[in-house]
Amino acid sequence: MAETAVAGGGNVPFLWEGTDRKGKKVKGKSMAANEAAVRADLRRQGVVPSRIRKQKKGLFSGGGSITTADIAIFSRQLATMLAAGIPLVQAFEIVGNGHENAAMQKLILAVKADVEGGSALAEALAKHPLYFDDLFINLVEAGEQAGALETLLDKIATYKEKTEALKKKIKKALTYPAAVLVVAFVVTAILLIFVIPAFEDLFKGFGADLPTFTRMVIDLSFFVREKGWYIAILMGSGIGAFFYFKKRSRAMRHWLDRMTLKIPVIGSIMQKASIARYARTLSTMFAAGVPLVEALESVAGATGNIVYEIGVLQMRDEVATGQRLQQAMENSDLFPNMVIQMIAVGEESGSLDEMSAKVADFYEEDVDNAVDNLSSLLEPMIMAILGVLVGGLVVAMYLPIFKMGSVI
Repeated sequence: MAETAVAGGGNVPFLWEGTDRKGKKVKGKSMAANEAAVRADLRRQGVVPSRIRKQKKGLFSGGGSITTADIAIFSRQLATMLAAGIPLVQAFEIVGNGHENAAMQKLILAVKADVEGGSALAEALAKHPLYFDDLFINLVEAGEQAGALETLLDKIATYKEKTEALKKKIKKALTYPAAVLVVAFVVTAILLIFVIPAFEDLFKGFGADLPTFTRMVIDLSFFVREKGWYIAILMGSGIGAFFYFKKRSRAMRHWLDRMTLKIPVIGSIMQKASIARYARTLSTMFAAGVPLVEALESVAGATGNIVYEIGVLQMRDEVATGQRLQQAMENSDLFPNMVIQMIAVGEESGSLDEMSAKVADFYEEDVDNAVDNLSSLLEPMIMAILGVLVGGLVVAMYLPIFKMGSVI
């Protein structure tokens, strides 16, 4: 079984089957951000995929899963020990035996065994592409050749820590309002199914017409009780179908990513996050001495948005024909003028990695501020929505009682 890796933050393992250039059936594993990235990587290898599916368990899943955060911590620990003068094999021994995650411990000790057997560290890591992507291995190889392995491992750790922090910020921006709205939906459903019928029985003894608003809420409660299962099944099927096609249809993901970028506030955050990932990955790859064309190929999969992925791949093709990166970025219409000008300065001064890092720092901080502002803006809005939903139902139930009190 062949194993490949697609560079990028937040990658997950995929199993694939297909045919190579000779028509021979092949299968393997790839580490990628999504199915589309796997397909792109396989096409570059001359493989026509017939089936791609996400692997549920990792290669070393006997005692837990291995996350990007685990790899980042491992990189930081290894860099620190090497900087302190501890030999590589001994550093692996200390980090591996001290790790609480059994799967991560097994992975580290497997790499250590290969290094002890005479393999270069980059070679040993390349045997586990589900956890160590091209960017990681290229940096390690550059560090070994330059005799500055601890410095390059420190760059890897910084890169992974920053991309993970950015990813968590984006999740926070999207998860919080979604979670509160789900709670609001559940509370409303409980009121409609269990609480309002009790008031309805009470109102039957009034012998008077109910207010229109109260009547509407009671009718809604009756509809939910009678048709609730159908509504739940329909909603569940709709959500399931959405995620099914989102996972398998590149065209749908492209449309969703494009629409996401157009959503007020949220779209701006997603755009800044993609630019930050683009700049951070470009800086790290270029600093490792990876040629620009090859670096852009890895950068495309790390942007986290298909619109930017396609744009960066087009930029790579233009750069491969002799176009300057600045001009290719202008042609893509995906980057603000400030980013393009900073990249241009980096190209002209021979400090593309430094200028890209500054762009990444700026946009990562911008995303942090945007997410905090969004959270501050959404909290009162969500509270207002909850108040209108729950308060509206409560008022509807008490209107007849108020009406009766006024008559008395």
